[in-house]
Amino acid sequence: MLPIFIGYDAREKIAFDVCCYSLARRATIPTRIKALDIDELRSMGSYRRTHVMDGQVKIDRIDGKPFSTDFAFTRFLVPYLQNYRGWALFSDCDFLFRADVAELQPLMDDQYAVRVVKHNHVPTNSVKMDGQRQEGYPRKNWSSFVLWNCGHPSNRDLTPIEVNTRPGRWLHGFSWLKDHEIGEIPIEWNWLAGVNPPIENPKAVHHSNGGPWFPDYQDVPYGKEWRDECKTMEAEHEAQANPRSANSSR
Repeated sequence: MLPIFIGYDAREKIAFDVCCYSLARRATIPTRIKALDIDELRSMGSYRRTHVMDGQVKIDRIDGKPFSTDFAFTRFLVPYLQNYRGWALFSDCDFLFRADVAELQPLMDDQYAVRVVKHNHVPTNSVKMDGQRQEGYPRKNWSSFVLWNCGHPSNRDLTPIEVNTRPGRWLHGFSWLKDHEIGEIPIEWNWLAGVNPPIENPKAVHHSNGGPWFPDYQDVPYGKEWRDECKTMEAEHEAQANPRSANSSR
């Protein structure tokens, strides 16, 4: 069974739901999908970072930098949450999965502590999503989709203390690892919509700047496909909630 952690932010619940649904319905291997819920992690005592608000922008108290989602830092707790054992997948919630995550299994090579898509993303816009600041930093978006080798010895250095006290750039830059411990994933598994050059049939579309669940992002690449996936999900949930109505309509 592949443990899969999806970043959760209440402002993007519908994005989270579609992400989980699109992943689960294409998976041909057993998976256990878990929301990285900041409130749950705080109640467990695993996450203690705090922030202040600058308008609608969150500013981390540790490094004084803005961050845009509730899972900006919680993703780095995955090896700890897995008791530093086995492999796990992390994904931001703003993904549309178009392929089977079983295809990632051959990439689980124990020589690597993590495997990521090694983007060279230098933002050209200063705002993203619902008015959030767009920050540039080394290895931007590498941490948005991570195959974690939780049992790798170097990941044992990534303790809750480190996650709760290190600057964001240190975490998102995978600074606890040596470069040769960071393996690569093909770009089709974290294709940045509207940022990366077009490719044929991306396996996972990442609406990193904002997706069609926001009013101002209706015309993004694969926006219609995301909306169709959402409609399919909602219809399936409705049929499950009201089986008699679904049967009578046939």
